[in-house]
Parts: sequence; C-alpha cells; structure tokens
Amino acid sequence: MIPKVFKEVIDLGDGRTISIETGKLAKQAHGSVVVQSGKCMLLCTVVSNYKQSDVDFLPLTVDYREKFAAAGRYPGGFFKREARPSDGEVLTMRLVDRVLRPLFPSDYHAETQVMIQLMSHDEDVMPDAMAGLAASAAIQLSDFPFECAISEARVGRINGEFIINPTRAQLLESDIDMMIGASADSVMMVEGEMDEISEEEMAEAIKFAHEAIKVQCAAQVRLAEAFGKKTVREYEPERTDEDLAKKIHDMAYDKVYAIAKAGSAKHERSAAFDAIKEEIKASFSEEELADYGGMVSNYYYKAEKDAIRDLTLNEGLRLDGRKTDEIRPIWCEVDYLPSTHGSALFTRGETQALATVTLGTSREANQIDMPSFEGEERFYLHYNFPPFSTGEARPIRGTSRREVGHGNLAQRALKGMVPDECPYTVRVVSEVLESNGSSSMATVCAGTMALMDAGVQLKKPVSGIAMGLISDSDSGKYAVLSDILGDEDHLGDMDFKVTGTADGITACQMDIKVKGLGYEILVNALKQAREGRLHILEKLVETIAEPNADVKAHAPKMITRVIPNEFIGALIGPGGKVIQELQKATKTTIVINEDPITEEGIVEILGTNQEGIDAVLTKIDSLLFKPTVGGSYLVKVIKMLDFGAVVEYEDAPGNEVLLHVSELAWERTENVTDVVNMGDIFEVKYFGVDPKTRKEKVSRKALLDKPEGYVARPPRDNSRDSRDNRNGGRDSRDNRGSRDNRGRDDRRDDRKPREDKKED
Repeated sequence: MIPKVFKEVIDLGDGRTISIETGKLAKQAHGSVVVQSGKCMLLCTVVSNYKQSDVDFLPLTVDYREKFAAAGRYPGGFFKREARPSDGEVLTMRLVDRVLRPLFPSDYHAETQVMIQLMSHDEDVMPDAMAGLAASAAIQLSDFPFECAISEARVGRINGEFIINPTRAQLLESDIDMMIGASADSVMMVEGEMDEISEEEMAEAIKFAHEAIKVQCAAQVRLAEAFGKKTVREYEPERTDEDLAKKIHDMAYDKVYAIAKAGSAKHERSAAFDAIKEEIKASFSEEELADYGGMVSNYYYKAEKDAIRDLTLNEGLRLDGRKTDEIRPIWCEVDYLPSTHGSALFTRGETQALATVTLGTSREANQIDMPSFEGEERFYLHYNFPPFSTGEARPIRGTSRREVGHGNLAQRALKGMVPDECPYTVRVVSEVLESNGSSSMATVCAGTMALMDAGVQLKKPVSGIAMGLISDSDSGKYAVLSDILGDEDHLGDMDFKVTGTADGITACQMDIKVKGLGYEILVNALKQAREGRLHILEKLVETIAEPNADVKAHAPKMITRVIPNEFIGALIGPGGKVIQELQKATKTTIVINEDPITEEGIVEILGTNQEGIDAVLTKIDSLLFKPTVGGSYLVKVIKMLDFGAVVEYEDAPGNEVLLHVSELAWERTENVTDVVNMGDIFEVKYFGVDPKTRKEKVSRKALLDKPEGYVARPPRDNSRDSRDNRNGGRDSRDNRGSRDNRGRDDRRDDRKPREDKKED
C-alpha cells in the first residue's frame, strides 16, 4: 500500500524553500520527518520509552550524523564505516539539545532519543541549520509531553543585509555567523561568531532570525494537525507535597540567606549549605526519609535557590559578597612554561586556565573530513576539563561533548584576530586547572596572552566574560550578574558568554531559561558584559601589552617562498632524495604545497636554526638561478673531465655547467689541468644555449685578452660542396653502382650452390 504523505513548505523569502514531510519513512518511530532544502535531506526520528527511568533527570540523547554516501563519498582511512562522531557533528548535537531539553517537563525521566541523519547533501545548503527544525517537527508528531514547537536558524549579514540560512560561500563574505534557537514566543539559545559587531547589531540579528523561526514553528503546527495530533501520553509524575515543601522552606530559607549574604569561598559555602541540609534531614525519622527522602532534598534545593535569588534581587549581593557588576580579582602570567612556543596563566577568582601555543607548518593543519564539508584549519584550539579542576574524582572517558563545545567557542572568539598572513599552523591548548565560573572565558583570556607570548601577531587582544540574569516577572525586578559563579549558572534565568576586542563582539553563547525575555533587558545585559570585558582586557594588556616581535629562540622560525611550478620536482628530487637530504643537513622541516590557482609551488621552511633556514633558501635560489646571456659570473671547479671542467656558480651552489676544454684559454690546451684545477675560482662569460650541442655554453677565455700574435684557426668549412670534393664528389658513388640497381650477375661466382635441405 502506498503510504499517505503529509507535507508543509516553508518559504525563506528569496526563492529558497524548506519542506517538512512525514508518512513515508521510519513509521515505527514515535515521530519521524524528512526535512529538505534543495538537494539536502535530513531524516529525524524520535523515540521515548513509556516507562520512567530510575533517575532524577531527563535521559535525553540527541544524535546527529552525516552519512558519507549522502555526498557520494567513502569514509576516509582504512575502516570504511562511519564511526565516532566528528567535532562538527557533536557541535550540532549540542545546538539541538540545548533548545529541546528545557521544554520537557522537569519530572519527565523517560529514556528519550532524537536521531538526525544527513541522507542527501547539497553544497549550497548547510544541514546543521535545519537540524533543530527536524527534531522539533518529529516531536510534534509524537505523543511526548513537550511544551511547544521550536526551530533554529542561522543568520548572516552581507553588506548590511541579514540573510537566513546562508550558504557556506555566503558565510565567507558575512561578518556574522549566528545560530538562534527559539519558539514562536521566546528566544532560547544563541551561539555564533562575529566580526567585532556592537551589542545593538547583535540584538537586531537575533530579532531577524526569530521572525523566520516563527514561520517555521507555524508550519510544524499545521503539519501535526494535518497528520493528526496525538494525545499527550500519560506518565507517572514525581510525588509532591506542598505542606512538606513549605515546612522545609521555612526551616532552610533564613539560614541559607544568612550564609549567602556572608560572602564566603566556594568550599566553605558548600560545606555550610550541606550542614543545613543534613540538619533538616536529621529532623525527620528514618521511616519518613525512606518514604520521601528524595522530596526533602529537592525541596531544600528549591528553598536554597529562592533565598540566593532573593538576596541578589533585594540587596544586590551575591554568594561571594560581590556586587552584581563586580569582577573577581584577576592575576596573569606569561612565559610560564620554558619549553613551549608560548604559554600563559590566567586566574580569575577560583577559575584558572593554563594555555599553550604550538607553531607548525601546513602539515600540522587540522584536517576536517565531513560529508558536508572538507577543508582544514590553520588555527585551532583544544580545551581540556579534568575532574580535579572542581575537586572531584571521576573516570576520564575521552573528550566530552562539553569540552568540544567550550573549545569551539574559544576558538571562534580568537580566530578572527589571527592575521591571514600568519605563516604558521597554530594550535592552542587550554588546560583548566580550577573551575568555579566560566572556564571557557578563562580559556579565551589565557589563549590571547599565550598567542602574544608566542609572537603570533594578533590584530587585537580578545577577552571574554560569563554573565547571568536573575529576574522576577511578578515584581518586574531583574539583576544582571557579571562574571558568574558556578552556583549562579544553575540558579539564574539566563547565562551567556561574550567575547570581544575593545571594538566589538567576536563570539557569544547564550542560553535563556525565562520566557519572553525583552530585547531591552538583553541589550542592557550585553552592555554590562562589555564593561566587564573591557575591565578584563585591561588586566591582559597590563601583563603583555602587545605580541612579542619574534618567536622564541627555541621556537621554529617560518619562512615561505614561492617557486615556479617547473622547479618543484627539482627541489623534491627523485623519490624525495633532494628534499630529504636537505632537511637532514639543515635540521629543518620543508613542506611544499601547490597553489590551486596559480599552480606555483609554496615552500614552507620551518627550523629553529637560522643558518639551516638560510641554507635551504640558498638551495632554492640556486634552483631558480638563471644566468643572463653576455653576463659574467664567478664559478668554482667541482669536477675534472678529459674534455673540460664542471663548474658551479658561486651565487648558486649546486647549479652546474660544463666549461669545455676549448673555452679554457686562447692557446691550444692539451690537458685541462694545465689551466685549471679542483677548487679554482674564476670568472666565465655566459653565452646561453649552444645551437649545435643544445647545452649551455660558458667560456673562460672570452674574458681574457688575446695573446700577441695570436692567429685564430680558420673555421671549418662544413659546406656540402667541400665535403663532396674531399670524398671525390657525390657522383663518384655512382661508379660503384647503386644498391637498388645492382643486378643478380654482380654476385660472386665462387659461391657454392645451396644444397637442398634433406628430408627427415
């Protein structure tokens, strides 16, 4: 039976469309859609177990994968199967997860999977911009308890004009690359990079994307209604007890408020809060705790959250005693590690990051091999968050999604300030050593200083800050918190991270937990963030005012030379012999790439010893050396032959030419050693390519005065008539008879007749 297909089409307003289709694929999933734009197709399926899991959180898994077959390609490497997700896929998963998770009920704990896969790729469509739309549309077709439809859209800006879901080519011209996630009513997530834009420009970009998202949300609602909206499933909610909640609130609120107001350090404060919690639990019998012990903990945390929020809204004070716009004490240090190419230590309050910089050739570029994008990064940043940074002991199971996401944010913050003419591949690694607050923003600050310490000529230094928001819709009060603590991250209504130079924003990451946040509040929060960023930037500049003029003595120096395409083979040599021996002799690394447009050879020379680099440059100059006809050049004898001497140009060692014995001196030379010997240095004149020998010709005697009485030998007459006369004339050959006219009778008569072959 042919399935009935339901479809909705979204007009992007510039001739492009996005379609959402259901009813054809993956019908056993609880919800499935195919989202298509151009030739790009995403399949999204959602499934949620009907039984609640025995955990106190939502076990939601968002998985996004790009199939290589979608682009007509094979997976790289020996294992021809898609394996672990790439960083690009992980970043898309995080973008979708951050918008979906808050819209499930807080007491919904069923195992839930959202699986999105790229089935068909289009070079003009970036699939990650449609992943959020696909996930939400599939959920709308399910019976999940989910608050409302959402979607995500990318916004760019070219020549002052905003664009929804720009192509990758358009992004190269855009000064904004932001992904916005929202419902029809509220913006919920923002992440992206910018070219030093203002706070007002950022807000305008968010507004523009939100209008497009409203259209996409309406299309999902229409599709669900046409398909047949399912009844929301019933599930076992968490137990509640309002009397118990009030009792615990009354027992905890004032005590928590007092400790929060005291302004203590993280571990001291945590110990005091734990003591209050244990005191409350001790007031209940073992039977009561066995019956509703989990509720006691939950109601305590709610009372703690209320007390801390009220302290901030009522008195403008925070857990560590700071005011809302106050930044924690900062100290910095550069050149901390003696053997790295660059290093910096950044400490802000109880958050500390140690950043290192390593410089390399294009061979060390980060290769990106995804079905939707192939390329390389010459600047990349890796972020590590070990458990000891928060005083914990837990298993280390590879790089987490959080580490990938935070590292990507810091990379986007800094990469625009690395100049295009930087010859190196630059790798920054941030090791988070302490964490109570934003370690990703500490990474940006440490990374800036480490790059400057390494001698990378940053256009401008970059700083970053994490902000928070606490609001009360009933009273209309709100407080924007600068440089938030870890505890404030969890209890606030918005947390956002902003990075930038003194002239504008370079990257941001924002999660908004309150509905209907006004743009006025958003802009005010961004402006307060700017004040904090500039304060932090001053501390960085006090530590290192500008990039070091050169790389460190033990760091590799990089020289780049461009050579014509025809000389690449000569520099490499047969089987790589020349370049390998040159690297070994000069202790350098030599990488040769071919410019895809000009087809010229781009030679990268990396080495710590300037003498070695100079030796490689000399070799290249030697290969490129071309003498001028009529010019005089100093040469050195490097080989003796019977018929001349092989000499090399002093200005181009390795560039050799034969000096024939006849060009050594005006007098007749019997032996080459009568005139020159090994190692002799003298001048020769260059005559270009000899038309007879088709080889380059040089002469020593051409630069010498002719001896007195010198009589030149008469030139040889190579004319045809003279040769004929010496040989008795051409006609004399006719007397011997022509081969073609010889008769059979000219054969020798004494030859014996051939005997007939005997038969066996």
